[in-house]
Amino acid sequence: MSVIGGKWKVLILWALDERRCRFGELRRLLPGITEKVLASHLRELEEDGIVHREVFDEVPPRVEYSLTGPGIALNAALAPLSAWGREHVLGGAAH
Repeated sequence: MSVIGGKWKVLILWALDERRCRFGELRRLLPGITEKVLASHLRELEEDGIVHREVFDEVPPRVEYSLTGPGIALNAALAPLSAWGREHVLGGAAH
């Protein structure tokens, strides 16, 4: 649970499920996240082997983030949780 703990990590994973992204793209995809929190979470996810950070030798430097194999598997494992949330929380089902 520590790998996906916090408000933003799952949302970062879902954003990266669509495609590889640069830091600024992730900020735009996740309104409300601060630059500090995004950088911290990306670093933690990289340390856990969930996210891959690729630095391109260009001027200006370009960095892209993508999911690793374990990151893709984690997203697949989280899919039922997402479906449950859509049905019970977002869908307004009776509790």
